Amino acid sequence: MQTATVSDFRKDIKTYLDNVVKNFETLIINRGKKAGIVVMSLDEYNSLMATNHELTSRSNEQRLDAAIQKLKEGKGNEKELILD
Repeated sequence: MQTATVSDFRKDIKTYLDNVVKNFETLIINRGKKAGIVVMSLDEYNSLMATNHELTSRSNEQRLDAAIQKLKEGKGNEKELILD
């Protein structure tokens, strides 16, 4: 995670935004003691929203937990990816 003041961000906005996108980096822009802004790439945002959606229902959460447990126990199945 990277941090910047509003002044620093304004001075070099392109570099900050390039780092956010290229490095899958989250940027916190400080705006005072308890105020701030989070800048993240669209890919990172979409990933967070997908994870949030998956965890909104208890049945989805249980299904994911069961799948993770199976993998930890070595009961997972490995498959080849189909690349276009």
